[in-house]
Order: sequence, then C-alpha cells, then structure tokens
Amino acid sequence: MGGAVAGAGGAVAGAGGGADAARRQVLYWRLLARLFDPAEQPSLEAASVAVVDDIGLPAAVLDPGVSVDTVVQRFPELAAEIDGLMTPSESDERDTAAEVRRAALASKLLLNVFGTGSGNVTAGQLSSWQQDAGWFERAMGCRPGELKGREGLGQVLAGLEGDLIKRMELREVLADPALAAKLSPSMSLIEQLLRDKSNLSGVALANAKSLIRRFVDQVADVLRTQVEQTTVGAIDRSIPPKRVFRNLDVNRTIWKNLTNWNPDDERLYVERLYYRQTARRTTPARLIVVVDQSGSMVDSMVNCTILASIFAGLPKVDVHLIAFDTRALDLTPWVHDPFEVLLRTNLGGGNDGPVAMAMARPKIADPANTAMVWISDFYEFGQSQPLFEGIQAVHRSGVKFIPVGSVTSSGSQSVNPWFRDRLKTLGTPVISGRIDKLVFELKNFLT
Repeated sequence: MGGAVAGAGGAVAGAGGGADAARRQVLYWRLLARLFDPAEQPSLEAASVAVVDDIGLPAAVLDPGVSVDTVVQRFPELAAEIDGLMTPSESDERDTAAEVRRAALASKLLLNVFGTGSGNVTAGQLSSWQQDAGWFERAMGCRPGELKGREGLGQVLAGLEGDLIKRMELREVLADPALAAKLSPSMSLIEQLLRDKSNLSGVALANAKSLIRRFVDQVADVLRTQVEQTTVGAIDRSIPPKRVFRNLDVNRTIWKNLTNWNPDDERLYVERLYYRQTARRTTPARLIVVVDQSGSMVDSMVNCTILASIFAGLPKVDVHLIAFDTRALDLTPWVHDPFEVLLRTNLGGGNDGPVAMAMARPKIADPANTAMVWISDFYEFGQSQPLFEGIQAVHRSGVKFIPVGSVTSSGSQSVNPWFRDRLKTLGTPVISGRIDKLVFELKNFLT
C-alpha cells in the first residue's frame, strides 16, 4: 500500500497543480491507514504532523486518544470551524489552504467516531465517544442527538454506540456512583439497562433507575413539543357560540361590516358582532396502544410508552396501554408514568398478537370514538391469520386502526411482508417508523 500511497499522492499533487492537494491527500491516506492498515502509519504520521503544523492546527488534532471535546476546550476557536464542516459549500471543490484545514478536522472527527477499535470500554470512554459523536453531528449540520434519528448514517452511529455499551462492564460501572455519573442516557444504554435490570440491586439498580428516568424525561420533552398543539375534540357547530369578549372574532366582524364604512367621518359602523365557535364534543376519545415488547422492538416500546403518557395527560383522552410478547400485560394503571411502565416490562423473545388482541378488544366501548395503535414488526409466534382476522374485525367495527411497523429513533423498520400487504389492502397501511408520523395520525384522530 505504501507505493500506492506515494503514487496516488504524487498524481493528485500533479493533477491539482498545488501543494494543498497533496497535503489533503496525505491527511486522508493517513485516516484510511489508521482505520484499515496500521502498518502504513509511520511515514503517513510524520507527513501529517508536518501538514498540521504548516496550517496552524494543534498536534492534538492527529491524536485519536484526545477527544474532540478536549481539543475544542483547549482551542475554543475551532468550534466555529467544526460547525457545519461536512455540509456542502461552494468551496468544496476548490484546492485552498482552508480545504486542507477542513480535511484535517474532518479526519479527526471520523477517526474518533468511527475508529472505535475493540476490547473493553470504560464509562469514561463511552462518555467521550458520545461527546465526539455530538461534534460529528454538528459538523453534519445537526444538533447533538438529531442525526441518530435518521436512517443510514444515524443507524450506523446508533450501532456503534450499542457496540461500545455491550463492551462495557455495565454492572460494575453502575455499582460505582462516580463511574455511573459519567454515563449519558441513550436508547442503546436504556435497552441494556432494561434487559439487565433483574440482575441489578442496591446502588447499581438505583443508578440504573436514575439513568432511565433522565432518558424518559429527555424524550418526553421532545415529544411533548410535538403534541402540545393538539386540540382535543372537534368543534361542535350545532352549539351556538358564547357571546363573550374572549370569543369575539375581530377579523370576521370587520370584514362582514366593511359595507358600513363611512368615509366622511372615517368610521366603521358595526351592525353585527361575530363570535368564534369553541364548544367541543365532550365524549372522551379512547386510545388503545398495544406495543410489542419482544427484544427487537425495545426502541418502539420506549418511545410509545412515553408518547402514551403524554396523550394520557390531555383532557378528554382515555388512554389504555398493553405490552405483549408471548403474553400480554395491561399497563394502563401506570400509563401516566412511563418510568414505572418500563420497569414493569420484560423484554422477551417471540410475540403472540392474538393474546394481546384478546386483551385489547374488550376495551372498545364506542368504536367510532376509539383508535387502536398497534406497534409491532408483525412477525408472529404462531400463525398470522388469527391476528389479522382480529384486526379486520376491529377495523370493520369502526375503530381507527393504526398499524406501526416500529417507532424508532432512526425511523428504520422491518415488517412482515405478509402483514404489510394485507394491511394495505384493508385500507390501514403500516406507518413508516418515524415517531412524528404517529403523532400526526393521533392528532388527526383527536381533532
């Protein structure tokens, strides 16, 4: 590879007509060598040190043992350069000294985030990686945590984080308050905590609960923002508007009385006042949320449990929550507290939808005023036909049936093709996995 590196570097330098192109090439070859071919590092490291020194960047930019966060703390002026570093710009194709700096900083981010290596991981290393991943997201033009909510690269980041957590001695970390304090809650970490909670006790269990609570609160803040504009109950236009000042429709009143404008004294004479109709139907809407809690659906379970609690807090919404794998569990008594719900779940293997449907159907009292949200990948423990027949019966009764393949931070989903085709034919297509689409569907039902 060494000859190839030298040859490629010379070719690019000649083709580019300047030293900047060669410098940039050296930095990227060093990045590839670090990731895939450590034997080629010595000569590339020496050349990269010279490049970084020439362009006025600190040597720490080349040290993968130093976090991006630490570099920015020591050299605060670099923060502005990292923000949006990897977003398209007009200068992307120009060979300038600025582009060499971009290459050096981009290499730092890529190596720190994607060069995770192997072996055991400490709580400090995980925390450092999470901070570096946040800087990488900023370089991509996103807020920290936002990129993990997208397909493709977001899924890769989530996978890397999950792998780091699996390589960490989590129980030992949780048993040490100082180490546990270094952990930042994330979906990957919460999944591990939920899987292992039965093996935790004492200080370790208390620290695990604290992390789960923090994560629940963070996600709830985001979802509450999406839900807060929901208007519960459609306007009942059969009820005349109350003629009180707070209901006065000023714009409509002016518009309707414009013919009474007197240009001589420049006054608008109002013959009639118009008021907004604000009365709403008082029958509570019933929302039945059924969540597959098998091991493959943990992300969906966490998100939908929190979402159910937010809707349960709205007036005139009666929310019921059922979790299932091969058994069904009615979690309605704790629906207002997603933290308690998650502690009562038990991540399992398979799933048996008919068992959950048998628990959910008796909760339907007024079909036309009921929505049933079914979150699952629809890979059934037994035969698929019995569950589909139950879904057909619920849909035909007038219930708004909303199937969701998954509700994940990345929006990715894998749904049983047999169910996907039949649900589409039924007129209830499976919603794409982004949670904002589920929020949209529920808001439409409630308004």
